[in-house]
Amino acid sequence: MTETTDTFLTGDTLVPGSACARPFVLDKPLSFWGGYDSGAGKIVDHGHPQAGASLAGKVMVMPHAKGSSSSSSVLAEAVRNGTGPVGIVLKERDLIISIGAIVAAELYAIAVPVVCVSDDVYDAIVAATGDVRIEAGEGDGGARIYLGADARSGGSGLT
Repeated sequence: MTETTDTFLTGDTLVPGSACARPFVLDKPLSFWGGYDSGAGKIVDHGHPQAGASLAGKVMVMPHAKGSSSSSSVLAEAVRNGTGPVGIVLKERDLIISIGAIVAAELYAIAVPVVCVSDDVYDAIVAATGDVRIEAGEGDGGARIYLGADARSGGSGLT
């Protein structure tokens, strides 16, 4: 599924697009439905260890999603409001998160790339310092992920 190369990491594209921002690694999975306020841009699940934190303008990194199919609508609204993540990295494919990003792209013309990566790539992203750039072209193996200094200089500008 994914592999590490000399200058970038690879993954599978679930939703195409490009983004470059600081990563926000979630300690636990998040359900957007009831767990994220799309207006305020804050995690509102009081049981979540990062309650009160914002995903706005960040690359959200979490192993897998949690929760309701309604999470897709909350994610799409957060993207529309500018209070959601600009990119999403997962270790497990998730249809609900992907649908939220697809809806945001179709209705609001705002692309939020969603990629699925292997354990090794996920761990490298979690350990990285600095920005993460996602250049997600179509299909399996179509995503390139650049870390740190490479994030600022790497990428092909896919949209």
